[in-house]
Amino acid sequence: MEDYHTFNTLIFSLVSLIVYSALRVINVYWWRPRSLEKQLRKQGIRGRSYRLFQDDMKEISSSNMEAWSKPMSLNHQIAPRVFPFFYQMVQNYGKVSLCWIGTRPRLVIADPEMIKSILADKNGHIIKPPLNPLVNLLQLGVTTLEGEQWAKRRRLISPAFHLEKLKGMVPAFETSCCGLISRWDKLVAGEGYCEVDVAPEFQNLAGDVIARTAFGSSYEEGKKIFELQKQQVVLVLEAYYGFYFPGLRFFPTKKNRRRYNLDNEIKRILRDMIRRKEQAIENGEVGGNDLLGLLLQCTKQEQNSMTIEDVIEECKLFYFAGQETTANWLTWTMIVLSMHPSWQGKAREEVLRVCGNETPDLDALNHLKIVSMILNEVLRLYSTVSALYRHTNQKTNIGGISVPAGVEFVLLTLFLQHDPKYWGEIVGEFNPERFAEGVAKASKDQMAFYPFGWGPRICLGQTFAVIEAKMALAMILQRFWFELSSSYTHAPVIGITVQPQHGAPVILHRI
Repeated sequence: MEDYHTFNTLIFSLVSLIVYSALRVINVYWWRPRSLEKQLRKQGIRGRSYRLFQDDMKEISSSNMEAWSKPMSLNHQIAPRVFPFFYQMVQNYGKVSLCWIGTRPRLVIADPEMIKSILADKNGHIIKPPLNPLVNLLQLGVTTLEGEQWAKRRRLISPAFHLEKLKGMVPAFETSCCGLISRWDKLVAGEGYCEVDVAPEFQNLAGDVIARTAFGSSYEEGKKIFELQKQQVVLVLEAYYGFYFPGLRFFPTKKNRRRYNLDNEIKRILRDMIRRKEQAIENGEVGGNDLLGLLLQCTKQEQNSMTIEDVIEECKLFYFAGQETTANWLTWTMIVLSMHPSWQGKAREEVLRVCGNETPDLDALNHLKIVSMILNEVLRLYSTVSALYRHTNQKTNIGGISVPAGVEFVLLTLFLQHDPKYWGEIVGEFNPERFAEGVAKASKDQMAFYPFGWGPRICLGQTFAVIEAKMALAMILQRFWFELSSSYTHAPVIGITVQPQHGAPVILHRI
């Protein structure tokens, strides 16, 4: 009788577990998504309907592949090619529309006031979206943290980007830029001109600047890290657009093994750099005033509780973000100025008037108004931050819309910067005069320009990037004029940032 009772108990427990699991699956994959969709549609939000086990990621990927399979004409209206799926969403459903990522509803936002409200959130209701663990392998320091942990880490890192610190970095900027100019001088030495793909050239330059200013080393030492992170980005993007089910990261597939091997190798190189840096500081051979030195000081302070693993993640972030954004910004600037030689001439005239043939110092860079206008207009047209992603971790109100917890936002900052409502009917034209009176007066709505994000999480390194870009462009203009090569194909695509799909070949001419 006792065995019979035990058997019944086991059967009841098993049935209960099966029923509970089934109800949970039904809730996750059907009831909850449909409930969220109903709440959003009641408020007038239009868009795509939820489909069981069929989100919109596959269609986003196929739309990208189709758009990127052919080049575009030589103009600056890049939004339909860079974000074809989201472009159609905005055209079909308006500036607030609904699509899906897995079981999560995703609001596509192209309205400046709503974007401003979301980015300005300080109450913790809106956070970075959760990513599948394979995407998290790229994990990049402070950008992935939330709440008090994020605030504390940001406070620790901020001093490295104060103006006084940046002033001390100017000689390193100069050394790196001189290396680029010297290399180009040799290339054009024979005939006075030469074709150069400037995209990898600027990747090298930005990498060298980061290595010198953050770690006290040259590009050669950090080159391996850049190469490995580029490979990791390709694998991460593939995981992002693919379907993920729980536990997939533990399967020893060829790509999973490659992802983990890359992650381990990047961390190994950084640990070696950190170990050498610690030893050099202890021996009094170098100071601790660069980014790595500052981070290492934080590990010594018990109240900061920052570990070597945390330092590694911040190093990965600075290597990645610092190279990718500035390199692509300078690449597009060369392309655009090749397309608009009159503005290239105006910028060169200003540089020669302010700096002559001398290497520009920080004061001279601050007086380059036309160069600043050009760089801002390039950022507007080919924004390094083209979309931002956020997630509601509790119910919140945005622009009069009650948004439940568990909803993702795609903030289409690139679309704002190409919207004629804010920039006039000639929005697609390259016109640096828009910025003649500064960023605040450039558009009809000052919140239609987000080159470095906005709100509490605005990019810490924006002043660093501006100084680097202005110095590099000024020194190039002093010595070369340039035009697009006949082999150039105009094909902007989105990776992590907007980049030229087939490189950026230009013809350099010695002045």
